[in-house]
Amino acid sequence: MEHNAELRDFLRARRNRLSPQDAGITVSGAPRRVPGLRREELARLAGVSTDYYTRLEQGRHLNVSEAVLDAVARALRLDAAERACLFELARHRTPPRRRPVRPQRVRPEVHRVLDLLGDLTPVFVIGRRTDVLAANRLARTLLTDFSTLPHRDRNLARFMFLDDAARDLHREWDKHAAETVAALRLDAARHPDDPGLTELVGELTIKSAEFRAWWADHNVRQRSHGVKLYHHPVVGDLTLSYEHALFPGDSDQLVCIHTAEPGSTSEAALQLLAAWTGSDTPASGFPDPEPDPR
Repeated sequence: MEHNAELRDFLRARRNRLSPQDAGITVSGAPRRVPGLRREELARLAGVSTDYYTRLEQGRHLNVSEAVLDAVARALRLDAAERACLFELARHRTPPRRRPVRPQRVRPEVHRVLDLLGDLTPVFVIGRRTDVLAANRLARTLLTDFSTLPHRDRNLARFMFLDDAARDLHREWDKHAAETVAALRLDAARHPDDPGLTELVGELTIKSAEFRAWWADHNVRQRSHGVKLYHHPVVGDLTLSYEHALFPGDSDQLVCIHTAEPGSTSEAALQLLAAWTGSDTPASGFPDPEPDPR
């Protein structure tokens, strides 16, 4: 994944998204050839020359300072996730060297947490490129049993876009599928030398028109909490809140916890799902670690 091109496409997409009116720029009634701001308008807002900003947007090898990146982020009205993506892309100013990617492994202590919550609430762990690294019993029953799949298929993005069951399960599939793409965009900025991520994006771009369109939008998002609406084939509709948390020392691993409102029909549905699952199902699953990447 060539990072100068990634920086170029990201800045261009964000500039095209911002209208002159939103940026506080008065324009004449004459037709404009660009959907958003012109480069010279953005440069003026950021306090840099048009030539400098043009070279930055073209992905040229600039020793750009944090102050300039901050100014560009403010001019583009980037949110926190988009700003982090800009800094990551600007940091990798040369084509990345292919370096070994360390295997993803969930610590035994985390597995024990998942085991304790096995029948209480769905919990799973997501790693780089949305790989599902571990999931407790209730999460595997709610979503799909990732532990029975080959390693490369234990992936949330592949599940969302390539498994019809995901569309049936998520009552707001479009919303959460787009958020999955936006999370992958941020991951791509953080790990430009991950061959597994490059392979994943290539596969989904070929196989899914929706993924291809959302990937081209260059939206970046890392949601930490929210609400998901599910329709499970056994227990019906559920409305679950979710929280994403990082365990100390595992910055690439998100623990995703789903909960239901106490006394709600969704809580009753989760209890029914836990009873239907049965205690003979392995608690946290995924006993075999990810194989060492080539």
